[in-house]
Amino acid sequence: MSGNDGRRPVVVLGATGMVGQRAVTLLRGHPTLRLAGLAASERSAGKSYREACRWHLGGEPYAGLGDEPILPCDPAALGPPGLALSALDTAAAQTVEPAFAQAGWTVVSNASSYRMAPDVPLLIPEVNADHLALVARQRTRGCIVTNPNCTSIPVTLPLAPVLRAVGVEAVFVASYQAVSGAGYPGESAWDMIGNVRPHPGNEEEKLTIEPPKMLGRLTERGVEPADFALSARCVRVPVADGHLVAVGLKAKQRLSPADFVELLRTYASPATAGLHSAPTPLFHFRDERDRPSPRFDADNGAGMAITIGRVERCPVMGLKFFALSHNTVRGAAGAAILNAELIAARGLVR
Repeated sequence: MSGNDGRRPVVVLGATGMVGQRAVTLLRGHPTLRLAGLAASERSAGKSYREACRWHLGGEPYAGLGDEPILPCDPAALGPPGLALSALDTAAAQTVEPAFAQAGWTVVSNASSYRMAPDVPLLIPEVNADHLALVARQRTRGCIVTNPNCTSIPVTLPLAPVLRAVGVEAVFVASYQAVSGAGYPGESAWDMIGNVRPHPGNEEEKLTIEPPKMLGRLTERGVEPADFALSARCVRVPVADGHLVAVGLKAKQRLSPADFVELLRTYASPATAGLHSAPTPLFHFRDERDRPSPRFDADNGAGMAITIGRVERCPVMGLKFFALSHNTVRGAAGAAILNAELIAARGLVR
């Protein structure tokens, strides 16, 4: 992983976990970002990558980096400040990420610790790239930028074109979330085999507060959240990868299913032009009654696209549809890497 080939070096914090492993895999061979270091907890530091964790993904084990040393999550041990992609859990991120930002690092975080902080961008590049301006308000040598919860992404992305075109009055979401979203070892087999499990964590709270922030307007005082009601119910289902959401949408103006599809089909964000991980097209559409489905659609757009199906009139909300995304790619590691690409392209690495 050594050498200077013109690509921006990136250190992965929490490289041994599920999201960290996915990030390592996606960074291998990346055209503009170079994997420059693997870091993890004190109990893993000093071991080889192979010794420090059990590999949970397909393809080449440890992404071919099994002999690489694990470094401590300590900015003093990782050389000059640069770009750090954090796949740490929430508890570790609470202290580690600010330490890196204070030391001058640009931290792109998948953790929930600072998503709702008023001076921290909660970022989907296709939706709110302008919110990156918030980093100038952070009182650190470096900065923290976050990506949202994995379930917020397939909800927020299709809402963005509607909000801008006709406005949104209310949204109801029911999620069907894959077990990989719980990490490893994740959910108990007793809870998941032959069962669906109403989510015991705070997913519903995250899904209620995150989309309005991302769809909000940046002002001199900070982000003014988008003004619509959002209610959510989250359920864990026995699926490996892919979060499916059923969305009921009440727009401020009449919106037919055909109008909705056309808004999404023609939606484009100049902010992501030329970024490696930005999918083209962003939205895939399925006409079958039994699609989208995790088994067949989660990998669309190399796991970064959103698949839409069953767009129909709703007698209660006006419109209803299903949306699907790959929760550990678009919903986690891939989202953070896309954010890192945008940050690097705009010269915001401090």
